[in-house]
Amino acid sequence: MSGLLIGCHLSTASGYAQMAADAVSIGATTFAFFTRNPRGGNARALDEKDLAAFLSTCSEHGMGPLVAHAPYTYNLCSAKPETVEFARRAMREDLERMERMPGNLYNFHPGSHVKQGADEGVRLICEGLNEVLVPGQATTVLLETMAGKGTEVGRSFEELARIIDGVGHDELLGVCLDTCHVVDAGYDIVSDLDGVLDEFDRVIGLSRLRALHLNDSKNPLGSHKDRHERIGQGTLGLETFRAVVSNERLRDLPMVLETPQDGLAGWAAEIALLRRLASGEEVE
Repeated sequence: MSGLLIGCHLSTASGYAQMAADAVSIGATTFAFFTRNPRGGNARALDEKDLAAFLSTCSEHGMGPLVAHAPYTYNLCSAKPETVEFARRAMREDLERMERMPGNLYNFHPGSHVKQGADEGVRLICEGLNEVLVPGQATTVLLETMAGKGTEVGRSFEELARIIDGVGHDELLGVCLDTCHVVDAGYDIVSDLDGVLDEFDRVIGLSRLRALHLNDSKNPLGSHKDRHERIGQGTLGLETFRAVVSNERLRDLPMVLETPQDGLAGWAAEIALLRRLASGEEVE
């Protein structure tokens, strides 16, 4: 097994301990999970025994930083005040829960400005983050790179940099780069991965890049559609992922698959595939 920190998005439906056991069973060394139902609502109370078993399994098997994911319904820059208030309250609760599993990452979609304009969207996101971040917290909050669908904020490195610059405790912020999203947003990692990373470094700083979502795309460069595909079966292709998992600036980051699968066997196969690509093995 290569040293890659790689896994997939797993379900908490059967408890945290079972989720960690599932990760071990498919050869994962990191994984992602929703902090609550992906469509929102209240979070279930943590079961102390379940949490303890979860933490024990992660420690025993050397799981790298985990990448918790906020529900898709959070929108810190909505035009509706009640939606903004829910997102802030729920994120605050999520971050309090994440302190029970310290040293991990919390990823979220910056939001959609809903025709208010990107400037107002960035302002609202900064305001929300300034309200929910707690100095000294053990969880790093990640802004996800977005495909630019509709009025999404975070479609460019410049928009993400503006958010980071507008947050008081920016030491608590990082970025999660989604391979499908950046290609759909117009960043050509297929032909020039290093050039895109150089641009990220110039605009944001590579020290901010803390995690990757590994997804192929059903759509071409600059499509702004955000439709994930299995590794090697989309427009990015296997060689792009070989370049990603072999790149010295990326290979130590937690890498999380969000590709469409029918079950754990599919995730296991893709994790094994990516390890083979990283080792330099020829793959058809």
